[in-house]
Amino acid sequence: MLLMFLLLAITAIAAPLRAQTATISTAPAYSSAAVVNSATNTANALAPNAIASIYGTNLSFDTQAASRISPLSYMLPDTLAGVRVYVAGVEASLYYVSPRQINFLIPNLRAGDMSLYVTRQGVTGQHVTITVHDAGPGLYQGSPGMIASTHADGSVITEEHPARPGEIVVLYGTGLGHTDPDAVSGEISMTPAQITQLCQFHVSVAGTVLDRSNVHYAGVTPGIPGLYQVNVKLPDHLPRDPEIGIGIADSFSPAGLKLAVR
Repeated sequence: MLLMFLLLAITAIAAPLRAQTATISTAPAYSSAAVVNSATNTANALAPNAIASIYGTNLSFDTQAASRISPLSYMLPDTLAGVRVYVAGVEASLYYVSPRQINFLIPNLRAGDMSLYVTRQGVTGQHVTITVHDAGPGLYQGSPGMIASTHADGSVITEEHPARPGEIVVLYGTGLGHTDPDAVSGEISMTPAQITQLCQFHVSVAGTVLDRSNVHYAGVTPGIPGLYQVNVKLPDHLPRDPEIGIGIADSFSPAGLKLAVR
């Protein structure tokens, strides 16, 4: 149940769209501005090992998702429905492809400007330039405006099952950058790994930056490549549904997201 919840938060897809015919030869079409962090939906928050989305047309003839996320399969696929994504010449791992959207994992490369292109059954789309930053923190939404999060026991935080002040909660996002040990692109690893920029990482709750001792873990979520989690102890006194944000140095998650707290 928890795994399905997190995968839905990652994909955040609309109803699948199928191509009308498999004989269309038009090349995949997209722009650099349409390559975005899948949590923030912005192009300026791309980072190594982040889950990203490409929006466009003719991206695929069919709709297909990675069939399962299992440590027994070791790696995410790099081909779905005959579609591949290349970043700086490196084949990216894929979560989902459809005619209008691709969800993929940015390879674990150094930050900088790099070329991206999509191929669909041998037909290549245009090469576009994207900028990958050291970090581009974003938090997923479990429901509109509410952070995808769980209690310490793994149960999902919702309006009907809210967190409590003083509780340890787990927030889920992407774009927190390199880890120690560093991630192998697309590998389904069960090993926890803290972010390397932990000393520059901060969590704000209801407008106040928490003491670092409140952050118990900030790193990858074992078993789901590109997904990061923040285990944080909430303050003992909080307003109802406080706004929560995360940041690394001068990069911040978008404002306005809240956590269900009573």
